[in-house]
Order: sequence, then C-alpha cells, then structure tokens
Amino acid sequence: MPLLLLIRHGENDYVKTGKMAGRLPGVHLNERGQDQARALGEALKDVPIKAIYSSPLERALETATPIASARKLQIIQEPDLMDADIGKWQGKSWKVLSLTKVWKIVQHSPSRFRFPDGESFPEMQTRISGALERIVKKHNKPHDIVAVVFHADPIKLAVSHFMGLPLDNFQRLSCDTGSLTALHVNEAGANLIKLNHRPPFEFLKK
Repeated sequence: MPLLLLIRHGENDYVKTGKMAGRLPGVHLNERGQDQARALGEALKDVPIKAIYSSPLERALETATPIASARKLQIIQEPDLMDADIGKWQGKSWKVLSLTKVWKIVQHSPSRFRFPDGESFPEMQTRISGALERIVKKHNKPHDIVAVVFHADPIKLAVSHFMGLPLDNFQRLSCDTGSLTALHVNEAGANLIKLNHRPPFEFLKK
C-alpha cells in the first residue's frame, strides 16, 4: 500500500490580511510561497512519485506545479481536496470572529461546529478521508509514493482519521505552509512517518 505525501500549499498574502480565505478564487502564492514550491519540487525531484493530486484552488495547484514538472507528471485535480466550505465566514476577519461565542467551539469542540451556510468539521473529515481512501485504492502497490497537495485543516483532519485520533484534538497538530506530512497506509491501518516536515527530505532517499 502507498506512502502518501500530504503537502500543504505555500504561503500567500491573503493570510496577512487577517481574513479567512476558505474557497475564495484568486488566492495565489506570494514570493515566499513560490520559493517554498520550488524547494519542494527540488527536494522531491528524485523521489519516484507515481502520481500527484491537488486541490483545485490556485495556491495548491501553484505548489503542485514544480513537483509535477520535476517528475513529468500531470496534476490530477480532486475537488474533494478543497479547503473548508466556511460559508458566510469566507472573507471575514479572524479577529472579529474570535470575539464571537462560537469561536471557543471551533477551537475546543470542532466536532460540534458547522460553518454558517457551510460544512461541519465531521463532514470535511469525511470528504477528505474519502478522497484519500480512493487514492490509496488506486495506488495500492507496496512501494507506490503519491503526492497530495492541499490545505492545513484538511491535512490535520486526514492525519486524525488515519491515526484514529479524536476529531476534537485535530487542532493540536501542526501544518505549516510548504510542509510535508508522510503517511504509510496499509490494509491494517496507517503509520505516521513525518509530520509538518520541511525540505530536504532525507528520509525519502534510499
């Protein structure tokens, strides 16, 4: 069964506005994010990646491009790898939202929260884990390596799913921009090889 390389997209300037991007179109990598994407491509150029999947959002696709180019792979866009559907919170200020009564629920009991006119955290976890389970079934040889480029909370929810961690603890995991989290998935379960790891990736060299 495959080794999944779960990669968070590079940095973008929208985060610096203090607003939640969610699924807003037109959020591109900034200069540092582009450097992070190139560093990922360089670090993974000799790794025998069989396929590369990506969220359709621009910041993920732009991160996936150098990785795909180095291996001459076509990026497979997977809609179910999208960031959270945060509904009415999209484009809203973090500071303003943090003052609301529901903010504590988001941080401490996310399993009980649904974004207004959006999805719940359990629904997001089901969506993400379902996409990854389909990828695992498609690339099921023992030494297959698959890169998957998407977003922070979805990656943390995926790790929680495969490791059997309570959803309400997923915020305790870290996932920085331009980072890689490696999961080896097999029929008996999954092993977390690396979490929130930055290039170079010595553990992938044989």
